[in-house]
Amino acid sequence: MSDPTTIRRLYGRSIGRKLRIGQSALVEDLLPLVSVPEIGPIHSQALFGRDCPLELEIGFGAGEHLAGQAAMRPDHGFIGCEPFLNGVVGALMHIREQGLENVRLHMGDALNVLERLPDQSLERLYLLHPDPWRKVRHAKRRMVNHGPLDLIHAKLKPGAEFRLGTDDPTYCRWTMMVMNQRRDFDWQAQAAVDFLTRPADWPETRYERKARAAGREVWYFRYLRV
Repeated sequence: MSDPTTIRRLYGRSIGRKLRIGQSALVEDLLPLVSVPEIGPIHSQALFGRDCPLELEIGFGAGEHLAGQAAMRPDHGFIGCEPFLNGVVGALMHIREQGLENVRLHMGDALNVLERLPDQSLERLYLLHPDPWRKVRHAKRRMVNHGPLDLIHAKLKPGAEFRLGTDDPTYCRWTMMVMNQRRDFDWQAQAAVDFLTRPADWPETRYERKARAAGREVWYFRYLRV
């Protein structure tokens, strides 16, 4: 297995806009109740007190997609990982407003959570609009690299799904190049329309709407774990 620690460092700010009083209260009161434990193995019993299928989203932004998926499948448990506080606050607002009891959050590096999950434990993994790191010298920072992909493959069940979305042409080409080098993921697209059309069970995010409004294309990749 390649070393996933090649992208261990988190780049960028962990805090953006200053939180309002209500948002700060969410962080103080709700976040501790829905946070992934800092230590120990991670499994559905530890997170939700029951055996259930698990899904994980890396970098959930403001949480619209994570909340949408969780609302569609209340019998599944969802783990969302996001290093930025403002995004975590967005997810907390969805959890509170929709009464979602099947979501747990980790504010930090998703690899720390992935490594603590049992192998072959995830039904789905989502990576939507990751930072493209467009400069060649920054390519090693992209999540779509063989080290992280080895770890993702290990944690997905056979036949489980890896979904990736991007509006960045560089990341789109990079994804095709890297994933085509692997034989342990089966790309589900049979024609161009298959990755140019958002699946019905793929909730749209504000980021996607802004990308389309700005005239950017969005690509939807679906892979099954071989």
